[in-house]
Amino acid sequence: MKDGKKLLLESLLEAAKAERHGHDFYLMAANSTEDVKGKEVFEMLAAEEMDHMRFLMSQYDYVLKTGRPDNGLKLGSKTDLTGRSPIFSDQLKARIKEANFEMTALSIGIQLERDAMNYYRRQSEAADDEVVKEFFAELSEWESGHYHALLEQQEELKEDYWSASGFTPF
Repeated sequence: MKDGKKLLLESLLEAAKAERHGHDFYLMAANSTEDVKGKEVFEMLAAEEMDHMRFLMSQYDYVLKTGRPDNGLKLGSKTDLTGRSPIFSDQLKARIKEANFEMTALSIGIQLERDAMNYYRRQSEAADDEVVKEFFAELSEWESGHYHALLEQQEELKEDYWSASGFTPF
């Protein structure tokens, strides 16, 4: 096996493993939140992470068989996570003091998405093959959308959460 092929296969497996962890985390978050919109969004994020994992494993199988990536494989469509409150409903603010799980889920999700985004970006930058470069760049962009939605939601709720929980110094 050539070094480039071996590195690509290792990168694909590492990425697929990370997507699986993201999937499992978002399913746990969906099953644990009391917010209806949050449950729906976490389920959608879990489904997207599973789609990414399948995409990566399909690429892995193709590279294993042919020695090169399949430029015919495409990711599905992205979930729209724009808006002032992209993850949770406005009703979460009414119980913000008890929203410990939701705030923790946002923090963990932000870290997972940041790590994935940066990993895919590095893989894209390091790739010699244009197809590999493109699909890692697309995955990085996709995870960036998740990251920014989670971060925006955290920022939207942070001050109220801190205040209600007695974290504000003044």
